[in-house]
Amino acid sequence: MVFSAGGSAQPHNPNGDVLLTDPPSDTVQSLSFSPPTLAPKSFLVSASWDSEVRCWEVQSNGSSTPIGMIKHSAPVLDVAWSADGRSVFSAGAEKVAKMWMLSGNQTTTVAAHDAPIRHVFYCNDLGNGSPALVTGSWDKTIKYWDIRAPTGTAMGTVQLSSKVYAMDVRAPLLVVGTADRKLRVYDIRKPQEVYHEKIAQLKHQFRCLATFPDQAGYAVGSIEGRVSIDHVQDKDRKLDFAFKCHRDADSNVIYPVNSIAFHEQHGTFATAGGDGGFNFWDKDNKHRLKQFQRVNQPITAGAFSSDGNIYAYAVGYDWSKGAQHHNPATNRKYILLHGVQQAEVRGKKTQKK
Repeated sequence: MVFSAGGSAQPHNPNGDVLLTDPPSDTVQSLSFSPPTLAPKSFLVSASWDSEVRCWEVQSNGSSTPIGMIKHSAPVLDVAWSADGRSVFSAGAEKVAKMWMLSGNQTTTVAAHDAPIRHVFYCNDLGNGSPALVTGSWDKTIKYWDIRAPTGTAMGTVQLSSKVYAMDVRAPLLVVGTADRKLRVYDIRKPQEVYHEKIAQLKHQFRCLATFPDQAGYAVGSIEGRVSIDHVQDKDRKLDFAFKCHRDADSNVIYPVNSIAFHEQHGTFATAGGDGGFNFWDKDNKHRLKQFQRVNQPITAGAFSSDGNIYAYAVGYDWSKGAQHHNPATNRKYILLHGVQQAEVRGKKTQKK
């Protein structure tokens, strides 16, 4: 699939991707596409530092229509969809998580922590037939919530050794990376039991984490321009490795890896970083499938659509160089939609089949 950007006064867009209509006014921290239950329709939601959660309907040709917006009282750090696509969950510096019912445009507070909530996920089944919202916070806890209660009821709390910096849930797999560089693997059906714990291969602060579609492992990105590939089972850990990316070879400048997103159909993945670049990778063959031209600002978030045909990425300041380098006049915020071609995301093993 190839999109045509069109228009004249466009932001920097060297790959000719499509500009999303009416983007947030501040840095986008998280992007998430609607689940396949809504197909053939596709919706995209964003969480941003202007305290807003926005939703768009995205057509197969890349055109977009704003659907709605809700506000928090502080920056929003993460968003997630319910399995049926009827609700969006959001959380952040406000220390609460909200449920946004799209059809009636109603919001309800469904979770709360003692510190900002870094990540939020919806699980359709905890193994006992019950759904739950899962939140990870800087208060050093993971909490499970029953959203069927009017204001949310905590079903359980998992104590951690430090703040949640990166986390992903692909039920029943939950992986969390904390500020002390520890990586913990849980089975959400047994939330109090740590399945596996280790110190990360990466030597510096985590920025992002994403689990494999087949749940065999996970990828972690850090501020040092490196990604580690880690496996869950002991028998597979010989396959663990780390590699450098989002670095400028000419100037020897290292940029943070701000986003990792897996392609559901092929198991390959995208990284996006502070260098303004995004790349598609084949982890099984330790191979970069495609390197795209860099935009002139950091990419702060990225996500594949559920059918894998669109990769959305947000451009804006990622604060990695501090407040002194933030210039609202030059640091534009926008979201681009890349039409994914199969050759860009199909790994070597898939091609041989």
